[in-house]
Amino acid sequence: MAPPFLALLDSEQTEDSVLRALSRVTSLVVKSNQVVPNHLNRYILVDDTSVDRDQVIAALDDGAEKAIVPLTLAKKLVGIVPADRLFLLLDAANVSAVPDLLRNAVCGVLLKVLEVDIDLIQSISTFVGSTIYVLPTVNPSTLLITKLAAIGASLAIPLQQLTTNATSQTQINIGDAFLAPLISDRSDGLFPTVVTSYPEGGKALGLVYSSRESVKEAIVSGKGVYQSRKHGIWRKGETSGATQDVIKICMDCDSDSLEFRVVQHGAGFCHLNRPSCFGDVDGLSALERTLKARLADAPEGSYTSRLFKDHKLLRAKIMEEADELCRAESKEEIVFEASDLIYFTLTRCVAAGAGMADIEQALNRKGRKITRRPGNAKSQWAPGGENPPQTVPQKTAVADSPAVDADKLISMRTVDLATTMQEERKRLLKRPVLRSDEMIAKVKPIVDDVRERGDAALLHLTAKFDKVQLDTPVLLPPFYPPPSSATGKHQMDHTVKDAIDIAYANVRKFHAAQIDGKALVVETTPGVTCSRFARPIARVGLYVPGGTAVLPSTALMLGVPAQVAGCEQIVIATPPRPDGSISPEVLYVAHLVGAHAVLRAGGAQAVSALAYGTQTCPKVDKIFGPGNQWVTAAKMLVQNDNEALVSIDMPAGPSEVLVIADDDSHPAFVAADLLSQAEHGVDSQVVLVGVALSDTKLAAMEAEVDKQARALSRVDIVRESISRSLIVKTRNPEEALQFSNEYAPEHLILHLRDASTLINRVKNAGSVFVGPYTPESCGDYASGTNHTLPTNGYARQFSGVNTQSFQKHITSQEITKEGLERLGPVVATLADCEGLQAHANAVRIRLGV
Repeated sequence: MAPPFLALLDSEQTEDSVLRALSRVTSLVVKSNQVVPNHLNRYILVDDTSVDRDQVIAALDDGAEKAIVPLTLAKKLVGIVPADRLFLLLDAANVSAVPDLLRNAVCGVLLKVLEVDIDLIQSISTFVGSTIYVLPTVNPSTLLITKLAAIGASLAIPLQQLTTNATSQTQINIGDAFLAPLISDRSDGLFPTVVTSYPEGGKALGLVYSSRESVKEAIVSGKGVYQSRKHGIWRKGETSGATQDVIKICMDCDSDSLEFRVVQHGAGFCHLNRPSCFGDVDGLSALERTLKARLADAPEGSYTSRLFKDHKLLRAKIMEEADELCRAESKEEIVFEASDLIYFTLTRCVAAGAGMADIEQALNRKGRKITRRPGNAKSQWAPGGENPPQTVPQKTAVADSPAVDADKLISMRTVDLATTMQEERKRLLKRPVLRSDEMIAKVKPIVDDVRERGDAALLHLTAKFDKVQLDTPVLLPPFYPPPSSATGKHQMDHTVKDAIDIAYANVRKFHAAQIDGKALVVETTPGVTCSRFARPIARVGLYVPGGTAVLPSTALMLGVPAQVAGCEQIVIATPPRPDGSISPEVLYVAHLVGAHAVLRAGGAQAVSALAYGTQTCPKVDKIFGPGNQWVTAAKMLVQNDNEALVSIDMPAGPSEVLVIADDDSHPAFVAADLLSQAEHGVDSQVVLVGVALSDTKLAAMEAEVDKQARALSRVDIVRESISRSLIVKTRNPEEALQFSNEYAPEHLILHLRDASTLINRVKNAGSVFVGPYTPESCGDYASGTNHTLPTNGYARQFSGVNTQSFQKHITSQEITKEGLERLGPVVATLADCEGLQAHANAVRIRLGV
């Protein structure tokens, strides 16, 4: 849970008591040249051009939690600094300049504004899709913090406006700022408070209650202060001596309860003189307590006393156990030897005055480092007594700028399946984790707004996100030619029109052949006839990504099967262009497929309009089409809402291609096919499976990838996606196809001799492209197959969009009197077996028994 405010260090003259109080509830934002004590949680703020990328990385390596950087510097840090360590520094005017790639590569935004416009900040929060801290020029107040918290935003407050004294017109009390968004659901106004042990990894000590007064006192004093429901303010340990030092105070995700992370002194937290109200401490924390006790009172000459005092003995035991751990083979042996090593290691720490909390802090610091050590062993431990040569200096773990990497080979990682262990093979099959729960939470307010307010919400959201003021969100036929086709912007090149016509004919021909028009009729028993017949889904919504892009191919791939299936109502949703128009290419396809309406909206708001309907947009029964993570999350949300009663085509993820190639393949063709998917985005999944490839042939393919990538306008995207892509070496086509079937790619391309004879071995794939003259792009546009395909491994259980995706199947049965006489006793017997008397009676009453 992010703190309700950040403190901005705007002056070197700061009271130590204020800094200590802040350290207990939030983080401090400091400039790169400002020095603060290391124990303070700090964000590094870069607001000038004199700080370069390496300085930011050095600050993060030095312990800073996050870096807040301007747009230009953020672009240089993407892919190097993890998203959860990076904030963008923006003002309201340049929010729209943030590309999708960057929005997904940061965890928050520090937004500079003159005045706080809640609606504007909410729209920006929706756009950037991450945590927002607002830095206004106005004085802070609890009301302002509360309003921002209501939309998921927080306040950044200059240190000179924070105080440990009472809140005034120019300063806000730190406790008041922290408690502003906290809401009690109890009649007495208290907050349930979990007390945990900071040195013991968050072990729960007990459950107490806090009031606003007790929390404010604890923030300032740094002591455990709570609220007794009977006796008022309770200063823990005031009479017993079992005091607490408060390290951190956090609120939960619902802002209605607290956690106090404390260092407990004395006999323990519990009134029964035990460490915890929930029983004894166990695990490593219990071992540390035992060792500390033994350090204090171990009998002279005992084994424990010798371990603490004889450093040579302890060193020998640590090295002995480390060697035995390295030699252990079975799981049981490894666990046994590891536990011994941990015992002696912790003994060494306790003897030096260190504990588990110190170890955890060191691990956390190391885990936050961006620059990594080479990882070589020291010479006395390395195999053969020598380390391999270090080819990359430690200080240049990342390039200075994109220009420095320009000559670096654009290449893929290579693995050999024959030498790959089972666990590693499983990792090769994994895709990037999609944070669907987080995205669904972000789109839900948008979806709910459209469901409740209809067209008014659509127009408002389109103005907010697309910067377009529309008079109505829906266009009705005729769609082509557009009303304003006299202007060049609305005209369509005749060659494009001809290409669409050919693609339409091919896609229609293939999808018309898929119609399930003939009923299936089977007599299962004399007099018992069962049948199944197909009917079109009545109302379908087709999402076509758009805005600045022109994607008539997606409109074709969704519109044609809907048309040939006979859907009664086809609604196309696509974002408008900056002038509010829809591209003539998409409108022409809408005309060809007989669409009944075009919704000028995109994102989650379009999905919501299709799912629930508005005053002008018809409600549909099924939603099809690709989109970004906002669209995908909205589709997943509405399909699980019984009020919407809508289904979706399939889950969606980044584009994928798996190419299987042997020594007969053409390197240039293979490289072109790999790059055709790599250019979609940095998260594109690109895999080359080589079948007994010679080193010469593989090198030629890699050279072609590098050469062709450099000629593309999207080379920066390709460079990122290819670096995350994979070459898998296999020994024969059978092994290659087995891997492909396990991977279940969206697109499978076979650059193999006699490729057509291997189709029957393909079990899992969205669409297959056979032979050297079948590029995947033909399937994307005009061969006739559909390009809306399952990704993320879902080809194991989903088909690509086809005509039957727009149909549903209904079964029927007709039974004669004679048939019921044969079948009825069977049915009645089974109904009796299940205890469903009325079921049995429906048969017996007809048979007169």
